[in-house]
Amino acid sequence: MDPHRFDDLFAAFGPIRLRRFFGGKGIVADDVMIGMVFDDIIYFHTNAQTRGAFVAEGCKPFTFLKRSRNEMIATHWYALPERLYDDPEELAAWARIALDARRNSPTEKKKRAKAAKKPAMKKKKR
Repeated sequence: MDPHRFDDLFAAFGPIRLRRFFGGKGIVADDVMIGMVFDDIIYFHTNAQTRGAFVAEGCKPFTFLKRSRNEMIATHWYALPERLYDDPEELAAWARIALDARRNSPTEKKKRAKAAKKPAMKKKKR
């Protein structure tokens, strides 16, 4: 997916950046990864409260094959409804929900707590 297309898609949401993420790209807002892109499909982070909206739209979770057990794993990352690719305003609303869900995830809370415990690095005097 063309990086400039993301500027248009996320204009109503606000600034994002893309970063390499395994075989795709991570979508980062406010230093939190709210989405990812694989094979030109955007997936947003979901949780128990937000997943229902994706399921109601017929969206599928991101899946991958776990080689060690030859089993397909479904994740909590769900594909965006196709209609949102043409509606940046509504995409922004879904992105805000994904951002809130991600910020409140146990993983992010643990990261923030760990970062808060780290002492600030002091600058060396010359």
